[in-house]
Amino acid sequence: MGICWGSPAGNPTPSTTGHLSSVISQTTSNTASSGTSRGSNISRDSRFSASSGDESSLNGQILPTPNLRIFSFAELKSATKNFRPDMVLGEGGFGKVFKGWLDEKAPGKSGSGTLIAVKKLNSESLQGFEEWQSEVNFLGRLSHPHLVRLLGYCWEDKELLLVYEFMQKGSLENHLFGRGSTVQSLEWNVRLKIAIGAAKGLSFLHTSDKKVIYRDFKASNILLDGSYTAKISDFGLAKFGPSASQSHVTTRVMGTYGYAAPEYVATGHLYVKSDVYGFGVVLVEILTGLRVLDPNRPSGQHNLVDWVKPYLSERRRLKSIMDHKLEGKYPSKAAFRIAQLALKCLAPEPKNRPSMKEVIETLEQIESINEKPIERRNRSAHHTTRRHGQQPLHHRSPLAPKHEAGHAYQNPPQVR
Repeated sequence: MGICWGSPAGNPTPSTTGHLSSVISQTTSNTASSGTSRGSNISRDSRFSASSGDESSLNGQILPTPNLRIFSFAELKSATKNFRPDMVLGEGGFGKVFKGWLDEKAPGKSGSGTLIAVKKLNSESLQGFEEWQSEVNFLGRLSHPHLVRLLGYCWEDKELLLVYEFMQKGSLENHLFGRGSTVQSLEWNVRLKIAIGAAKGLSFLHTSDKKVIYRDFKASNILLDGSYTAKISDFGLAKFGPSASQSHVTTRVMGTYGYAAPEYVATGHLYVKSDVYGFGVVLVEILTGLRVLDPNRPSGQHNLVDWVKPYLSERRRLKSIMDHKLEGKYPSKAAFRIAQLALKCLAPEPKNRPSMKEVIETLEQIESINEKPIERRNRSAHHTTRRHGQQPLHHRSPLAPKHEAGHAYQNPPQVR
């Protein structure tokens, strides 16, 4: 599974799930007595629900309470072979993610089971506990084809664990920036499919009656199943949006450098359309195959958005920054339209950015254009400074905590 975990370490996440603490001890005692109880009611008061009559909500639902399985620690220990090192899928700021096999000992069935991903949080981290709460309260109540499914959780003594569906193809980040024989480059139509799927996931969050701001949209948090269906993961930083009488909420600045919207970084004012900015950044990464931040690029090119913005508005210049792994096999008209959409998403003022519903409409129109991809005649014309051979798999901001490199499950630098 390619779950790319991690919220930033350090300052605690502003709690949007304060009511969770008051009932969590009761849930824990139930866990101890029932072992693998199902359908826990961690959050009894409905904080939000699906919008009525909204087309983007028809393929998903928001439950009044989390509908999750309560796992025992012994169960998850067995599923991950005692959290064996070779079962580690990756490591983020709050702990490791393990691959697991959950045996379902159903009557009359033998050898049946389910692949899972188990996130084992660092029990010494205060923010790790708050992230765990947020994941349960948000993702535990969300059901949508483009959101990763949280299956359940475990809290025994100091052990905090979350159990997710297994995502076979890993993260978008790994496919765009990873290197080696095991990394499979994405064809143009797959990239477009991923962009549309991720947009639908964000739109679903934004159009609930109690708007949800995801707050950490980035390539590492977009996971892919066996059919390259995109699903948004990691709701540790999700926050309820402003009320009808307000335009924004004010909160501690947390997220990931490069993806966080400028107004949020500068003021702490968080808008629904702050997520749209992050989506625009990911669109640029999908087009170029380059990381949003890379200090190893030449001077003036460290910040991808600042560098390529002039290229996005001119079709001829756009060709020079397109991902060389596409080998020219992409429809130039469609690529240019996506570049124009990215520019709109990256507008400095939130009010000038499109809604995610408008983004979906534009992407689906682009997808419907059956323009035959054209091979680039001179592949060697691609500027050498933008070849992937010179791009490191991971980068680190001097303003952020260091993350170990080498895995699809890790996270870019975090805003502090």
